[in-house]
Amino acid sequence: MSKEIYLTGDRPTGKLHIGHYVGSLKNRVAMQNSGDYSPFVMIADTQAFTDNARNPEKIRQSLTEVALDYLAVGIDPDKTTIFVQSQIKGLFELTEYFMNLVSVARLQRNPTVKTEIKQKGFDEGIPAGFLTYPVSQAADITIFRATKVPVGDDQEPMLEQTRELVRSFNNAYKTDVLVEPVGVFPPKGQGRLPGLDGNAKMSKSLNNGIFLSDDADTLAKKVKSMYTDPLHVNIADPGHVEGNVVFTYLDIFDSDKQRVQDLKDQYTAGGLGDMKIKRHLIDVMEAEMAPIRQRRAEYAKDIPAVLKMLQEGSARANAVAEETMKDVRRVMGLNYFGQ
Repeated sequence: MSKEIYLTGDRPTGKLHIGHYVGSLKNRVAMQNSGDYSPFVMIADTQAFTDNARNPEKIRQSLTEVALDYLAVGIDPDKTTIFVQSQIKGLFELTEYFMNLVSVARLQRNPTVKTEIKQKGFDEGIPAGFLTYPVSQAADITIFRATKVPVGDDQEPMLEQTRELVRSFNNAYKTDVLVEPVGVFPPKGQGRLPGLDGNAKMSKSLNNGIFLSDDADTLAKKVKSMYTDPLHVNIADPGHVEGNVVFTYLDIFDSDKQRVQDLKDQYTAGGLGDMKIKRHLIDVMEAEMAPIRQRRAEYAKDIPAVLKMLQEGSARANAVAEETMKDVRRVMGLNYFGQ
């Protein structure tokens, strides 16, 4: 019996942070190690160019950083095909065919894209490639016939757009060669990690995150800077847990849920200082992040080996993608010369 395929990835625009770890990376590793899937993980450099077209060096440098983060959290190239998006030539072709099956108006309605356009301040100056990147993303998923996509919960609109394109393609060409994917999301309440400043989303661009590569001192410094309760001025004052970033992180990272509840009760009653709970969070996070940091440092000692791993993974991914494209060209009637 063939295994289900999953596909997911990240843009190489900087090192990955714990928001990526909680939102998707942990799921990827668990699914990989279950033995039930044939995993594909993509470094989406082509997509990164949609809003970094004039800064190719940033993308080039970040490519290696993202690969190191993957290896550090436990994505295993012997179990998972890790590849580079731009090296899969069929993706460009399939994206072009998909472009003819979706309207500009539909792309503009995508809530994830609308939010990102606002965050980046594009307004009317939005690059065409950025507006259409959900189409490229649909090609990424479908060219590998992925049925599962482990992502953060903010990516559901992207998956729905992909399913729409699959239905449009299959209906237009009277076929079933492409399959509709479903999302695999983190446990409820753990899909999006807020930024250190209390912002709803941790983001590289907002500079409000903890990176997987941060050393112990940097991690501790960032935790100490976390937004808590502005009304909790004195230790004896009753504090508020809701919206308090420290407790949000404890809910996710501290496996001792009774201990977390006890801290919440003490904090809301008064008598527990912000710095004390921050020191506890530092200990909890350091226990989880230290092994990741150590593995990353080991892999970073041999960057040529990391690049070779990406090259080999891209070759394997290209072979799989080309098999799908043969079927796509056939049902579209593009096999003019019998290929």
